[in-house]
Amino acid sequence: MNAPTPITAFDTQNPLLSFGRGIAQYDAIRPEQIAPAIEYLLNTCESAVSKAVGPASPATWHDLVEPLEDATEQLGRSWGVVSHLNAVADTPELRAAYGAMLPKVTAFFANLGQNLELYQRYKELHNSSSFADLSMDQKKVIENSLRDFRLGGAELPDDQKPRFAQIQDEQAVLAKAFSDHVLDATDSFVHLVTKAEDLAGLPEDAIAAAAATAEQKGLQGWAFTLHFPSYYPVQQYAENRDLRRLLYEAYVTRASELGPKFGRGNLDWDNTQNMIDQLRLRSEEAKMLGFSNYAALSLAPKMAKDVAEVDTFLTDFAKRAKPFAEKDWKELQEFAHNTLGLLDGVEPWDMAFVSERLKQERYAFSENELKQYFPLPKVLEGLFKVIETLFTIKIKPASLPTWHATVQSFEILNAKHQTVAYFYLDPYARPGKRGGAWMDDARGRRVLSNGEVQIPVAYLVCNFAAPVEVNGQTKSPTITHDDVITLFHESGHGLHHLLTQVGALGVSGINGVEWDAVELPSQFMENFCWEWEVLQGMTAHVDTGQPLPRSLFDKMLAAKNFQNGLTTMRQLVFSLTDWRLHSRFDADTAQGQAVLDLAREINNHFHVIPQASISRWPNTFSHIFAGGYAAGYYSYKWAEVLSADVYSAFEEAAKLRGSVLDTETGIRYRKEILEVGGSRSAADSFIAFRGRAPQIDALLRHGGLITAH
Repeated sequence: MNAPTPITAFDTQNPLLSFGRGIAQYDAIRPEQIAPAIEYLLNTCESAVSKAVGPASPATWHDLVEPLEDATEQLGRSWGVVSHLNAVADTPELRAAYGAMLPKVTAFFANLGQNLELYQRYKELHNSSSFADLSMDQKKVIENSLRDFRLGGAELPDDQKPRFAQIQDEQAVLAKAFSDHVLDATDSFVHLVTKAEDLAGLPEDAIAAAAATAEQKGLQGWAFTLHFPSYYPVQQYAENRDLRRLLYEAYVTRASELGPKFGRGNLDWDNTQNMIDQLRLRSEEAKMLGFSNYAALSLAPKMAKDVAEVDTFLTDFAKRAKPFAEKDWKELQEFAHNTLGLLDGVEPWDMAFVSERLKQERYAFSENELKQYFPLPKVLEGLFKVIETLFTIKIKPASLPTWHATVQSFEILNAKHQTVAYFYLDPYARPGKRGGAWMDDARGRRVLSNGEVQIPVAYLVCNFAAPVEVNGQTKSPTITHDDVITLFHESGHGLHHLLTQVGALGVSGINGVEWDAVELPSQFMENFCWEWEVLQGMTAHVDTGQPLPRSLFDKMLAAKNFQNGLTTMRQLVFSLTDWRLHSRFDADTAQGQAVLDLAREINNHFHVIPQASISRWPNTFSHIFAGGYAAGYYSYKWAEVLSADVYSAFEEAAKLRGSVLDTETGIRYRKEILEVGGSRSAADSFIAFRGRAPQIDALLRHGGLITAH
């Protein structure tokens, strides 16, 4: 194979190079353009590093930090575009091009973190008299950089650095393979239903979506996949128990050795060894840096103080939640036996179905009935109203270049009608798009050396059920209330990135925010999905246009914490599995199903529901094996404590002034939490807003996990 032709000149025709500080032309990017563009930018970065460590470059912000930031930001943004397309518009060609450059990009940043000469220059700047003249933001960037150099292996002996860099490279390759396997295992499965009677219980829109999927694939009947908008309605509503079982077994065995048996998968997609390999590499990395385990290493840039504190937090939380989970589980079993006639007990493929039936009986409404009141355009209108009221901004449609016809773009204006940010919304599930929901940074806020402000851009990505045609008419897409919560959640991340007022890129928006606090703004936004004054403005029945009736809202509110004991335990099992895999698991000697065995042991100890014997759920635990949450999944619960406590300030304002959409409190939250980004510690930002340290009481109250006396 010939080596790539070295690039000596800037290619103005390559859309990954030509967009500069602007927005990429996503639809113009071709897989064959990726390697030349990234190679060119890597060369540019290498030159910038060489110049920065050269004797002619003074150790100042202007001469050292800014030029490096210019170069690495351009590389990061172009590679970010490629990574984004890989997640939302995957093709075999794009995947191959992405995979070919991933090791090189990973190696560059790994080497950057290990560059002792560069580390020395940053220390010179930190110890110089000019350091005192820097802004608070700039000082924080330098301090974080020094920490990251240490964590990046800069202080390692020279003979260990190649191995350390190799570890980063191998981890990146394994994480990508893990993600690819999950996507392939999900995409490959299709189950065709040919008899209408087998669809009993399913909502009309789920049936219409299945018919549309069948038509797309050239099949006759109704096709179901393992993409969540297709899979979950079957679990929740299908009266055909065999159908529920078939899809459940395929879903929980994805990317495992059981995939071929239950999910028409491929043994090559089995992630069992991949997980052990990743854990082994993480353990080796941690020990090289002087930490006893990877969990301890992960805490270096986080709020939590040590490994024991996190373990205690999770186990204590589990003890508090367990009695509520036991009560929930007993109720489910009794209802299934006495009312639904499931005399052989509740099987895993019955859980969502029984739960939904019990909820319908107890609260006299169904999720599907509720869903009809949430057409996506109306929900967006309501979401934007909340944001505009709280933070005194305006959101308008924009016309940015996109990667798919269903992607929308928006502009955020401040009170002076100045544009302060842009964001994308990619709402619908489709083949070639990674499952789940996330916010990602397309461009960060930065004040350039000429005083110009580079305004931030964000991606908000969801996987809602796409619009379907009914009788030749495209029906306005409706989303579940859970989807509404997801949308508000991701918008919270988005606002954290978009409303920052920090000028130094390294700590603007979500950059530099402690990982276990980064979920605070997202979880905070979820609370508004349960407020009557908010729901009135963001609901309109898809057929009648009528807003959500108060009676249905009251039922929904009454059902808010339905089965929350079980939901909480499920999340805590995920968190404890992640934490103990990275703090107690011996990856060096682990073999075979060791990861699954630990997950099962934790489930059996803490949870009240036995784990299904065929379940291979860790094999698709992308958060920790492909999504950056390794030894960090606990942060969801940790941040929930923070976000519930922050929200209680709005509840207190509502008692005084009559509305949770309290602009005064909103502006204070914006100023003390959102605007400061990572420029100060999350603990200091919390105290600046709340006037005290966090308390768990609000979270337990919101979740109904307090026993009435």
